[in-house]
Amino acid sequence: MSSKPLLITIPHSGERVPTETPWLNELSEQLLMFDVDRFVDRLYAPVIAELGLPCVTTEWHRYAIDLNRLPDDVDCDSVLGHGNPSGKFARGLHWVITTTGERLMPSPMPKAVHDILIAKYFTPFHRDVEVGLKKLRDQGAQETFHIDAHSMPSVGTKEHRDPGERRADVVVSDCSGKSCSPEFKELVITSYQAAGFKVAYNWPYLGGRVTETYGHPERKQQAIQVEFNRALYMNEQTKQLMTDRVDGVQRAIGGAIRQIHGALPEMS
Repeated sequence: MSSKPLLITIPHSGERVPTETPWLNELSEQLLMFDVDRFVDRLYAPVIAELGLPCVTTEWHRYAIDLNRLPDDVDCDSVLGHGNPSGKFARGLHWVITTTGERLMPSPMPKAVHDILIAKYFTPFHRDVEVGLKKLRDQGAQETFHIDAHSMPSVGTKEHRDPGERRADVVVSDCSGKSCSPEFKELVITSYQAAGFKVAYNWPYLGGRVTETYGHPERKQQAIQVEFNRALYMNEQTKQLMTDRVDGVQRAIGGAIRQIHGALPEMS
């Protein structure tokens, strides 16, 4: 078990479709996997095991229940009769369209299904995050550090803030400086740079609901989002892993996490 107060979460690598969202089973694998952070859990697994880091992940598909959202991030297109207008949360808690505009939901789900998805899948994940942070405190951490790990398309789509723009290897986001201290942000950036990655800061991503929810530097609770460019390890058209690149990417990510881990204070 790690003696450093570092937690990793991976909320978007799940590929399993809940029984409550059968419409997703009608999609092709290529479409179903288009916005999934496929293989991110595999990329981080070696260093997580090596350092004994606490990690919270999921098996559930983000199109059904996006754990990097809030329960109210829905609209009348995703939940029947909801007060939020059409298009307000097209890629909210329940995805209506992909990041390239393909429709996912044939019709809004009943509120009862929405409530079940929250109770069965959303709440347990976030409870595990809260428990993980509390355990670090109970083990003597005066301050906690949290990396929320994701992946991203190599080029922004029409639904992104940077359509057509080729992206850096890694994008580090801290909700415009609100979710963590400048020191932790700089540590994360320089650690990924030292591992050989080109790093961008708060562009095109500012940070999601996980960093927003758990990042409270005024309480010594630091959280940061790290997006990893999919072109470095997968074929973005077929959504298949490029197996000849996996070991190298895992080693590089491992180097970044080890450097971050090594710079953190010991738990007393």
